Amino acid sequence: MQTQTPSVSLIRATSYELDILRESIQTLLEPLGGIGAFVKSGDRVLLKPNLLTGARPSKECTTRPELVYVVAQMVMEAGGQPFLGDSPAFGSAKGVAIANGYLPIIEELNLPIIDFQGKRYQTISADFNHLLLSKEAIEADVVINLPKVKSHVQLVLTLGVKNLFGCVPGKMKAWWHMEAGKDANRFGEMLVETARAINPDLTILDGIVGHEGNGPSGGEPRSLGILGASADVFALDRAMVEILNVSPAQVPTIAASMHLGVCPELDAIDYPHLHPDLLQIDDWRLPDKLVPIDFGMPRVIKSTFKHLYIRFIKEPMSAYGRR
Repeated sequence: MQTQTPSVSLIRATSYELDILRESIQTLLEPLGGIGAFVKSGDRVLLKPNLLTGARPSKECTTRPELVYVVAQMVMEAGGQPFLGDSPAFGSAKGVAIANGYLPIIEELNLPIIDFQGKRYQTISADFNHLLLSKEAIEADVVINLPKVKSHVQLVLTLGVKNLFGCVPGKMKAWWHMEAGKDANRFGEMLVETARAINPDLTILDGIVGHEGNGPSGGEPRSLGILGASADVFALDRAMVEILNVSPAQVPTIAASMHLGVCPELDAIDYPHLHPDLLQIDDWRLPDKLVPIDFGMPRVIKSTFKHLYIRFIKEPMSAYGRR
């Protein structure tokens, strides 16, 4: 439960041009204390973009490299040591990043890119105490979550909470799609549990250009002209569904966070810049049809991951924590 009023910073932003984008992000973060409120000298800072796929790079399926570049620069100026990490469904994090135009920023800033490896983590909820999460995410001094606003054919929308599913290593993603795939509510609770365990220090949501329709990759780009940021990923997601005029109950991650008591009411959030009412989109396109979360997973693959999972849960439990 929140012990203080969460703050969600929302601004209009229309350009990925670096100088303009940097000014926008500085404006966005100013009421939250600026980047210095989150990053101290010597901190190892995980930047967690959405590196979904190397395919369709022009369709705005991944977090823009310009956003990552500006945030990485600001982290370095604050004395932090940024690195990128993700666990794409297909391919390596570096391969997907390069396919989406990240190579120049990787080379200029000498940014390491890692593929997440799993470690057992003692979760808050006993229902998910067999959840494997990235050792690198858990052990980072600071986690900055950099999601993209997208529609999603399985979960209606993917925002800040869903982006943290990338901190579950690839093989275990397949397990969770199988284990909870027939129950969207349980899958939503698992995603909320992942977000609670990772506990990102800051989430910056890229809504300058989103991805609507049959996302997360089969839809089309949609200009929204919005950037959002918060230290509370659940509050930021709640504000964003209001902007998109989507019912919170319709989105499994939002519904689960409300049910579990970690999502604040809309009027319990402080908006130092713009209120969601001033940014509302009337015609955001959701998926044409929702499909089951375990849709299309062949039986032989399900069987393989079941055996892998049985091996995992016999391993001793380890606990990790971040400051």
